[in-house]
Amino acid sequence: RQGIGEPSVYHAVVVIFLEFFAWGLLTTPMLTVLHQTFPQHTFLMNGLIHGVKGLLSFLSAPLIGALSDVWGRKSFLLLTVFFTCAPIPLMKISPWWYFAVISMSGVFAVTFSVIFAYVADITQEHERSTAYGLVSATFAASLVTSPAIGAYLSQAYGDTLVVVLASGVALLDIGFILLAVPESLPEEMRPVSWGAPISWEQADPFASLRKVGQDSTVLLICITVFLSYLPEAGQYSSFFLYLRQVIGFSSETVAAFIGVVGILSILAQTVVLGILMRSIGNKNTILLGLGFQILQLAWYGFGSQPWMMWAAGAVAAMSSITFPAISAMVSRNADPDQQGVVQGMITGIRGLCNGLGPALYGFVFYLFHVELNEMAEVETLGKASKPNMANPTDESSIIPGPPFLFGACSVLLSLLVALFIPEHNLALRSGGHKKHSNGAQTHTHSPQAGGSDGKEPLLEDSSV
Repeated sequence: RQGIGEPSVYHAVVVIFLEFFAWGLLTTPMLTVLHQTFPQHTFLMNGLIHGVKGLLSFLSAPLIGALSDVWGRKSFLLLTVFFTCAPIPLMKISPWWYFAVISMSGVFAVTFSVIFAYVADITQEHERSTAYGLVSATFAASLVTSPAIGAYLSQAYGDTLVVVLASGVALLDIGFILLAVPESLPEEMRPVSWGAPISWEQADPFASLRKVGQDSTVLLICITVFLSYLPEAGQYSSFFLYLRQVIGFSSETVAAFIGVVGILSILAQTVVLGILMRSIGNKNTILLGLGFQILQLAWYGFGSQPWMMWAAGAVAAMSSITFPAISAMVSRNADPDQQGVVQGMITGIRGLCNGLGPALYGFVFYLFHVELNEMAEVETLGKASKPNMANPTDESSIIPGPPFLFGACSVLLSLLVALFIPEHNLALRSGGHKKHSNGAQTHTHSPQAGGSDGKEPLLEDSSV
């Protein structure tokens, strides 16, 4: 077995941490390069870039998940991490190529899809609650310190050093996968040759969505995911720019904000989530998380003072329990040898949101004339100055963040849909997908007693 030791959750944790730590370092340089490259309609262009990336992820996620079910997880971990991090060095070499490659990298920017399946391979159903919580917390932890470190290094030594450091971290992640990560898919589940067929049905994301509609429970879960993750994806793509422009946060304050919310998210997804899943059950945890998300987005939408953003950030940390609780229903009801396909389907839905959400937010910002002026001017004048709020009769003085209110309405619909999800006896199975009949033996985990455990991380390769 290649790699160091037996496959474990800790291998997945390191891969996720390094990938998102590298991107977190680029938070401050990214804002600067984005504004310099697209001085006009910055929010709109930002939304379109992330929109193309998300759409490509939606189209490719089921195929990559299905291929990893046959040929193993390690090679696809290497592929997804490499292409996700490929744009990093281009930030200083050619900004135009940087944004172009970011858009195109969406074809392989589905690391979480493979990571989810990796963890499912090596854990029993009753262990996945802890395992997925650890991966989820690691994702948050990677974003706690890296933006602050990137902001400090950018101010002290310039953006070039930050880009070089982020590129080094990405290379370290690739090296770790090559040398240290063992394959998690058992040998008997892999084909004897690379000629094993993958049906178009497995690789077609729209076929997966059509299958979703054949089961009412699956349909309700996926609609809930779509309506709740759509505003979240849009928020991730533009929120740091929003803090700089509308609220007047400095680069250092933005980094501190990310750190504090990240720490609170870790606590929410490790301590609070486990307690809620055991005490009030899977469905009620989903509903509670959606309620926090509605409150958070409404607060972002109406908030115009820095302290309001900090308060809403604390609520945002609590809302991070939503997707892990939703994903529990998917993971614990999927066949062990089909985890990659199922995770690819869910990641594909999130990928569709990653395409539509940023574009929607960018378009709404554009409609309401919330636009970057001169970033240097905002930095110089500080928090007391909010250029787009100078006119007290301007609509932005009443609703500073219109897209966030659109998002709150979307999550409210998601909450109403989630009310109809049955809490017990879920029928979700990936059996609609064809089993691999390539000579490999069927591998199954012993079924565990149905419970409210087993959940998956929040996600976000969307944020990169």
